[in-house]
Amino acid sequence: MRHQIHPLVAPVPGTARQIHSFHFGPEQAEGKIYIQSSLHADELPGMLVAWHLKARLAQLAAAGRLRSEVVLVPIANPTGLEQVLMDIPLGRYELESGQNFNRLFVDLSGEVGHQVEGLLGDDPQHNVELIRDALTLALAAQEPVTQLESQRLTLQRLACDADMVLDLHCDFEAVAHLYTTPEAWPKVEPLARYIGSEASLLATDSGGQSFDECFTLVWWQLQQRFGERFPIPMGSFSVTVELRGQGDVNHGLASLDCQAIIDYLIHFGAISGEPAPLPELPYPATPLAGVEPIATPVGGLLVFSALPGEYLEAGQLIAEIIDPISDRVTPVHCRNAGLLYARSLRRMATAGMVIAHVAGLEAYRSGYLLSP
Repeated sequence: MRHQIHPLVAPVPGTARQIHSFHFGPEQAEGKIYIQSSLHADELPGMLVAWHLKARLAQLAAAGRLRSEVVLVPIANPTGLEQVLMDIPLGRYELESGQNFNRLFVDLSGEVGHQVEGLLGDDPQHNVELIRDALTLALAAQEPVTQLESQRLTLQRLACDADMVLDLHCDFEAVAHLYTTPEAWPKVEPLARYIGSEASLLATDSGGQSFDECFTLVWWQLQQRFGERFPIPMGSFSVTVELRGQGDVNHGLASLDCQAIIDYLIHFGAISGEPAPLPELPYPATPLAGVEPIATPVGGLLVFSALPGEYLEAGQLIAEIIDPISDRVTPVHCRNAGLLYARSLRRMATAGMVIAHVAGLEAYRSGYLLSP
């Protein structure tokens, strides 16, 4: 194992922070896998899974079973990890800028396209290597000014040449689910099976330039630009894996999730060994544009009547909003049928607040598809 330390821009003197990456397997491996956890710093199940993975990967490396290099970043957001206000962790948004830690990663597809346009040829693998080199150089040339910019760039630089990027998150109260692209779904489906993903949500561009899409969109956009002239494979695919809810931090679940990721890497060919049998897929992959965000029209005490993992019929009751002063009870229903895969932790709703998400089969939304 090789341990690397990446310093971040210090916002003021005496407050320097670092990102730590752990590198397993051959240095000159043919492939590369990148795994990070807790980019939203208050989402900690993935951090425990990463701790389990670190021990397992060390064992596999010592046994000579790693075919690909595996890069593991257990704490992807040291900046947000320190943001605790009056005993409440605030790890989703940077307090200084108000920006979501998992948005606005730098988009270099135009610059990379200009760099490689006169160099692309008929060899798909040559084109992949050319694009990876150009992306690596373009990221290296970026000059971060703020701590947040340097954190984003550090993570992008570590992952930009990976064949596979796994970004471990969680929701508030949720079942296991994941986000990826329709183009990557055939490669990702085994992971969904191993991890027991109860909702697999697909979108080529969900908006916001999140960490996972800052890689896949480069390749997709270059395909759109040059695909009729040159063969350009998808040189990287990314998955955001949502490991249930914020409270699901325990060794039992983390051990199962660690084993699921190891099984997937064996199936993918990054680790030698006999692949474990593929479990059944709990729920088919559905478009992210088919997700219904359930919002309440009024504020009040939030009392749920539906659980994460429950399949809902169109018009089914999800929750009641109770006004303890007027005694008014406002029912909240879903419009469309689908799987309730996540719901809010809060139990005092404000008017217009999204309290749950339901994965429907048919796309009906467009534009920005992510939560804020």
